[in-house]
Amino acid sequence: MVSQITTATVIGIESYKILVEVDLVQSIPAVVIVGLPDVAVSEAKERVRSAIKNSGYSFPNQKVVVNLAPADIKKVGTNYDLPIAIGILARDGVVNEEEMKNTAFLGELSLDGSLRAVNGILPIVSGLKDLNVEQVVVPKENAKEAALIPGIKVLSAETLRDVVCHFSTEKEERKELETCEVDIEDYLNEYTTTKYEFDFKDIKGQIKAKKALEIAAAGGHNILMMGPPGSGKTLLAKSFASILPPLELEEAIELTKIYSVAGMLQPDSPLINKRPFRTVHHTASSIGIIGGGSNPKPGEITLAHRGVLFLDEMVEFPRQVLEVLRQPLEDGEVVISRAQSRVRYPADFMLLGAMNPCPCGYLGDSKKQCTCNDFQIQRYRSRLSGPLLDRIDIQIEVPRLSTEELLNTNTKSESSAQIRERVIKARKIQIERYKDYPILTNSQLTAEYIKIFCKLDEKSENLLRNAISKFSLSGRSYDRLLKLARTIADLDSCENIESSHIAQALQYRNFVENNDI
Repeated sequence: MVSQITTATVIGIESYKILVEVDLVQSIPAVVIVGLPDVAVSEAKERVRSAIKNSGYSFPNQKVVVNLAPADIKKVGTNYDLPIAIGILARDGVVNEEEMKNTAFLGELSLDGSLRAVNGILPIVSGLKDLNVEQVVVPKENAKEAALIPGIKVLSAETLRDVVCHFSTEKEERKELETCEVDIEDYLNEYTTTKYEFDFKDIKGQIKAKKALEIAAAGGHNILMMGPPGSGKTLLAKSFASILPPLELEEAIELTKIYSVAGMLQPDSPLINKRPFRTVHHTASSIGIIGGGSNPKPGEITLAHRGVLFLDEMVEFPRQVLEVLRQPLEDGEVVISRAQSRVRYPADFMLLGAMNPCPCGYLGDSKKQCTCNDFQIQRYRSRLSGPLLDRIDIQIEVPRLSTEELLNTNTKSESSAQIRERVIKARKIQIERYKDYPILTNSQLTAEYIKIFCKLDEKSENLLRNAISKFSLSGRSYDRLLKLARTIADLDSCENIESSHIAQALQYRNFVENNDI
């Protein structure tokens, strides 16, 4: 009789149920794994054989055929080791298969029979719960992560023998596995005690830039800062992380699934409880940023989901790399297509860019003269295409600090904590407004939702009509301007967008062209 053990795999961050079917055939002893396995899965037969023997059980002296169904899904990773071993022992009568009918098994086996952690546990367990699987057996290192999903019992095990004793057919050998439970609110509340290295109170001057970053954080808007070297662009960007609002539970779970698949979770901190701030060097490849590979993995834009992707010296990035950002910035996701697969990763991030106005960095500077010629300036600026700039909501200049600003030590700037309070208040307004819609922030408003939530009075319409005529706004720029005004209104606790909000939004939209910055 064929034994059937439940497990699962993950493609992107979506989970798929897999049945591990094991049969023993009277033939030359061997282990054959079929069902579209990759190299890591094919190598499981040697790990499983040694783990079973070193756990004190006998390995069948027959041909063992393992089928991973459905066979049209590629099986990747090492989480099939434990279900294959349990399937073999079930076929051999060592464990009670009837008691495992609604149980899933996940885990990599060491040669001595101990269990090692695997990637992607959170999305897998979430998918299994949706398929009405009642309990799941995972390595102890993965137990806290798996227990973040309510409604499914999580059993943690350290060795293969622990699992076998829990489901043993011999009652005298029975030993219950430990059930793991966590309070997800405790992990979310850890955000309130987070300390940041950089704070807005330590930044002199740059009032407009600080306000622009506050608006960006409140509405999830993209922002580009331009200014000479030493004006504070990088320091402003690093301080930006300190004013970001806390994650909502839904966002935290989604983000944790991404980091679980990427293998970037810490065992003692299974939940990502603060927004990511990813800094990318300009030597990064397009695959490193967008994601990909033979077995597609998340890229930097996905790791920055619900957070910030910071590109310092943005124009130093190859144009090809920058252009791959256009579609994710518009859609909030990236789709990686391969010959045999198509993987979707979420990528709803804030793009934070910093750049100099020219190659030498001093074009328009009040103290130093620019040494670049027109051709050099044009070639430098052309690396940022018009369509990419059109997707950046806020475009501001960060000028050199004056002597008085540098020497002034008496004026105290607002702290990041004070700014963050206003940001959180604005985010709560948006969450309440969009509670019946599949969006969380103003930056996610579609054309349909803009008509509903961005209504204008006559004065605001006239101001916007003049702006469209003067700046030749595209349809996308028009929509983004309204989203920006909606966020400014939320920071002012205004229910409707007023002309003052439109005017302020126009100040943060320099409508930078690649030939006229």
